Amino acid sequence: MGIIRSCFSFIAGTVCGVYIAQNYNVPNIKKVANEALFSAKQVEEKYRKPRKPGDDAV
Repeated sequence: MGIIRSCFSFIAGTVCGVYIAQNYNVPNIKKVANEALFSAKQVEEKYRKPRKPGDDAV
């Protein structure tokens, strides 16, 4: 009885997550994160200060 009691919240969360993913339009988190990182990289490159000739930056 101990293992069922200790894992109940994990099992219930998994079952609820599967139900929600199958029945609702849930966005793909990995795709959203990749798009956000791409946008942030573009903004950084656009507003970055120009490098000085003496800088040994990588």
